Amino acid sequence: MIKNESFSITGANGRLMAADITYHEERPGAPLIIFVHGFKGFKDWGTHALVARFFAENGYRFLKFNFSHNGVTENQPTEITDLIAFGENTPTIELEDLQQVISFVKSGAAIQTPSQIILLGHSLGGGISIITAAEDARISGLITMASVSSFRNLWPKEAEKDWHTRGFIYMTDSRTGNQLPLKSTLLDDLDKNSARLNILAKAASVNQPWLIIHGTADQTVPISNAQDLKRMQPNAELIIMPNTGHTFGAVHPYPGMELPLQLLDLCKKGLRFLKDNLSVHI
Repeated sequence: MIKNESFSITGANGRLMAADITYHEERPGAPLIIFVHGFKGFKDWGTHALVARFFAENGYRFLKFNFSHNGVTENQPTEITDLIAFGENTPTIELEDLQQVISFVKSGAAIQTPSQIILLGHSLGGGISIITAAEDARISGLITMASVSSFRNLWPKEAEKDWHTRGFIYMTDSRTGNQLPLKSTLLDDLDKNSARLNILAKAASVNQPWLIIHGTADQTVPISNAQDLKRMQPNAELIIMPNTGHTFGAVHPYPGMELPLQLLDLCKKGLRFLKDNLSVHI
């Protein structure tokens, strides 16, 4: 039977992060996949629960969590409503959050300590996962979906001057039309920590097995990002999915009970990659 358990983890600035784990009750100590959501994302977006179930049914545990400053709240877990927290988010905050999640699961405080941890990062979360894999030997494998190769690829370069001057910028949520503020402290973070937050440079240092997956029809993060990552890390496996967009057929809210075909294909490719490259019997 597939089971799901929820808990909280303390993240950056002492903010609690909601998290949950999906697993088969006969494999409570299976290898653990940590899902790292992207910009304007959250753990309960769209098809994430179906992805968790897919991997649980195929022998893995799957943990998803909300970054501490992603803008969702306990009362509204599927919408970005905490605009103050959202506006204060930075890549360094998210890196700290992910470190806290990894340390939490390695401590055995709420779940059986995993022998292997795999990061599965989407979009901006892919960039966070790449840096973490390069820095943290506790990570055994890495899969990135539609990952950015630079955090600055998420907005026009020419917007930064006015962003600095005004102290904030608004990002449009394409689904709701809501205007989401981001403080210029995000740019300050990228400038101050430019070496650590250089995703391409970190990609060259990733030693773990790594699968890069990207769609040719991605209008949010162009496929050139995947090609740049592969160029920096030739040992990574690159899979290009034709006629596939940024979310691999998923939407939020998602009305179905089965994964969309493109995302199911991605999950199967990820499963094959893990079985071929990680020395653990599932």
